[in-house]
Amino acid sequence: MFSELAYRIFEESIKKYHVKNEVDQDFENPYPNDSVEHLLFRKNWIDTVQWHFEDIIRDPQIDPVAALDLKRKIDASNQDRTDMVEYIDSYFLNKYKDVKPHERATINSESPAWAIDRLSILALKIYHMKEEVEREDASDEHRAKCQAKLDILLEQRKDLSEAIDQLLSDIEKGDKYMKVYKQMKMYNDEELNPVLYQNKKK
Repeated sequence: MFSELAYRIFEESIKKYHVKNEVDQDFENPYPNDSVEHLLFRKNWIDTVQWHFEDIIRDPQIDPVAALDLKRKIDASNQDRTDMVEYIDSYFLNKYKDVKPHERATINSESPAWAIDRLSILALKIYHMKEEVEREDASDEHRAKCQAKLDILLEQRKDLSEAIDQLLSDIEKGDKYMKVYKQMKMYNDEELNPVLYQNKKK
């Protein structure tokens, strides 16, 4: 099942990141450039770094200049995340390009890659909630609350994985079809963001 492959790679990426646990560490992808595994590993690495960016920027003592720099890194990371989702969807579009949808085939509310994006984030939630469950300096009450949350996250993982695999199966059989809309982000575009294009005129 594709969801099993994806989740295994997400776990591998998260564990590799936490060996050094530094947002500015060097990135090395262990999978061939032309493989979907490469895309999945890169996708989760971006998510993992951004997860920790989001932790850092919430530090109440953070220097304002550093916070602004970090905000721009988060913006860039969000763009990278969106790009990777589109690359993964391109993989599926190519994989199923010869499938002829049935006359009554329907479209899904989200593309396969956006569902996989949610699975990547879920893998991060599970990893960090497990850390809280196992925290030796936390109270029993804290660990119990986190265990209850972890149980729900694990159930979500099961449900989401099944939904992803069912969607891919439906596409492969022609019961559903893919239509991918490019994310038309405006705030990073010098032609679409008024603040940016007005500054260009100055």
